[in-house]
Amino acid sequence: MLSGFLFALAAGLMWGLVFVTPLLLPEYPAAMLVAGRYLAFGLLAVPLALIDRRELKRLSRDDWRDAVKLSAIGNFLYYLTLAAAIQRAGGPLPTMIIGTLPVVIAICSNRRNAARDGHYRWRDLAPALLLIAAGIACVNQVEQAAVAPQAMGRYLQGAALAIVALACWTWYPIRNADWLRAHADRSPRAWATAQGLVTLPMALLAFGMLALAQAAGLPLLPAGFDFPAGPRVWAYAGLMLAVGLFASWLGTLCWNEASQRLPTTLVGQLIVFETLAALVYAQLHRGGWPQGLAVVGVVLLVGGVCWALRLKPVLPGQERHLPASPT
Repeated sequence: MLSGFLFALAAGLMWGLVFVTPLLLPEYPAAMLVAGRYLAFGLLAVPLALIDRRELKRLSRDDWRDAVKLSAIGNFLYYLTLAAAIQRAGGPLPTMIIGTLPVVIAICSNRRNAARDGHYRWRDLAPALLLIAAGIACVNQVEQAAVAPQAMGRYLQGAALAIVALACWTWYPIRNADWLRAHADRSPRAWATAQGLVTLPMALLAFGMLALAQAAGLPLLPAGFDFPAGPRVWAYAGLMLAVGLFASWLGTLCWNEASQRLPTTLVGQLIVFETLAALVYAQLHRGGWPQGLAVVGVVLLVGGVCWALRLKPVLPGQERHLPASPT
């Protein structure tokens, strides 16, 4: 139990780096952050592919097509919108929005996968949803009060982009679980490696498109941006390598280790370490202590997510035999 808890904590601490990197590199547009992160991840996947080469040979053309779709939406589009959201709205609000992920996935799966996994009764989910909504409202109140009137449009853009990022990472685990359930005889590690491999040509293509855009004078990069490494070469390269290694690979490895040691219901609750780590990193970068209302908002969000994750789905045929919800 202790080692599983520490593995989950380590995963959350590493995943939190994803949220603070756009704040540490504000001169770099989101497209550069995405291309750099997944170039590093793709390069790291190459030696891993040698280890899993037998399993990778079993993948069909349709499987590789699924890997491309999952990586394009769950990796590239997700981080593109998340990084852009953080650079526009700051760290806390997008982090809170992404922190609702476990509950949003449960809601989206409630009807889609009811026959396979069961469903949650809406009256059981209602208290969790109210706590989450109240928590996001508290943080939004604090963040919005600090935004200058002329920057309000940019702040709202950031909130909208965070919702798009949330949609991407809601779609990804559901579709990824569909593939794993349909291919129970395949190695999950090899499947993760396959998704890492397909990010490499995507990242190279992204760098190529950015180079063409700059040559053509298209406004994808800031005026005078020193492509391809930007104004802070070593900071950019170091952070991209760190995020590619720790967030994209080692963090997932630690999470898998925790999942093998802890009950599933407990592991689901410990995903809040990612949200808390991201909020702490953002606050450390900003300096000073958070306002009391922001702390209340974080507590409400974590409480709502934990409430929802403690619920058990109603399996097909059980509805008539269950008592009314105690909530």
